[in-house]
Amino acid sequence: MNDETVRTEKVSNPKKDFRYILGWVYLQLSGWQVAGKPPSLSKFVVVGAPHTSNWDLPLLLAIAFFFGLRVSWMGKHTLFRGPFDAIFRWLGGIPIERQSSHGAVEQMIEEFQKRDRLILVLAPEGTRRRVESWKSGFYHIAVGAGVPILIGFIDYGRNKGGIGPLIDPSGDIEADMAKIRNFFATVTPRHPERFGPVIIK
Repeated sequence: MNDETVRTEKVSNPKKDFRYILGWVYLQLSGWQVAGKPPSLSKFVVVGAPHTSNWDLPLLLAIAFFFGLRVSWMGKHTLFRGPFDAIFRWLGGIPIERQSSHGAVEQMIEEFQKRDRLILVLAPEGTRRRVESWKSGFYHIAVGAGVPILIGFIDYGRNKGGIGPLIDPSGDIEADMAKIRNFFATVTPRHPERFGPVIIK
């Protein structure tokens, strides 16, 4: 990663709504800088990494709020019951039927097809523990929905997080993963020993 690819942005988001203010305050209090700029697209998949700590989620959310991004995430459908249904949907949750004949990838492709706007955030590691490969769902969703992949990162070595390059999946997963792996080669996780190889087996 270099500063020609990702530039640090000052607080200049013109849409200063509640989410923006919440994200701005969190980032200011935690001493984090924000880098990059979101694309002017209505649909894409965001890869959020590295994921080695409980602090990663609030940081990523604060960065998304700062940029004014209304992000969505996948959750087991049983979470969306009673009063939690409205809350989780407001927070961007999309219920996924794990027992459905259509898997999670197929269900998310359908969501992309029926929505005018959808920014889906996924943590391809799937856990805070070290794994030896990433889950491939994010890639297959992007290919199936015909949308690009945006890299979202948090670098504890520089207290900087934000947005990296936009990748149009070519269908050659190894070549595309090489681009992603090259980007994360200089990103420092909170717990480096928990960050495994950036590969898909």
